[in-house]
Amino acid sequence: MKLHCPARAMPASMMLGFTIIELMISVMIGLVLCLGFAAALVDASANSRTNDRGTDIQTNGRSALDALRRDVMHAGYRSLTWAEPTGASAGVVTGDCANGFTANLRQGIWGANDTNPFSGTCILPANYAGGDVLVIRRVSLAPVTALVANTVYFRSAYERGQVFLGSAPPTFTEVPNEDRTLEVVIYYISPYSFSSTESPRIPGLYRITLRPGPLIGNPELVAPGVDTLQVQFGRLMTDGTTIYQNANAVSATATSITTDPNEWDDVNSVRISILVRSLTPEPGVVNTRSYTLGDVTITPNDSYRRLAFTTTAQLRN
Repeated sequence: MKLHCPARAMPASMMLGFTIIELMISVMIGLVLCLGFAAALVDASANSRTNDRGTDIQTNGRSALDALRRDVMHAGYRSLTWAEPTGASAGVVTGDCANGFTANLRQGIWGANDTNPFSGTCILPANYAGGDVLVIRRVSLAPVTALVANTVYFRSAYERGQVFLGSAPPTFTEVPNEDRTLEVVIYYISPYSFSSTESPRIPGLYRITLRPGPLIGNPELVAPGVDTLQVQFGRLMTDGTTIYQNANAVSATATSITTDPNEWDDVNSVRISILVRSLTPEPGVVNTRSYTLGDVTITPNDSYRRLAFTTTAQLRN
């Protein structure tokens, strides 16, 4: 016969579970860990937004400079023509900046210094935020085979060239000759990027171009967030050196219709400077840095990050 000893009760100190104090300590440790994770997440999110703003600035700045530089390099291109184009009228262009403005291919490049000379015509005051205005004229890089009645063209031969409407081409006896579309583009800074009703308003680089009609087309956005456009023109001097001047130091009429020889014929390069801001403000950041571009210095006092871009483009024609 086997005897079994009764099981002894386990002391209270050896029973499984947590005391109130242990639970409180565990909760506190958990809260500290949660706060640490939350802070790290907030920092990572803030850094991501900062990086996004920097990426936007770089992307918009490079897009703006690429567009400007590409057009400047082709300014004054006339295909076969080496002689000065004749002053023949291209007809009435709806919304033209001035009488005969678009047809003045003789003047391949032109600018206005911190002013809008076309406030009553092609760049309305409500669409202009300040800075320089840059005008570029050239013909298309490829010839056309069929003429359209409402389009402005340039008939090119070695000895001469003439602007005309597609419905009234001139007769050239010179050979070879070819027809190319006349292209005119005008760059300026708008007080808004995406809409005139946007809030807050973010300035942007805009352009207007010659379109079929013929007419000066509606403004189109080139790059958002561009605060200012500053352009200086390199002129070839008689001693072979190049000096850079603001547009108001280069002689020509305010509306760029001068067809006689003038100092714009000496321009061989263009120095372009733009100031680009982030599209959204950054909380906790106050930007009071001064930026010098061309003949202006801009000192903001806001929460937008900014970066200045500068390039120099040589005129090939």
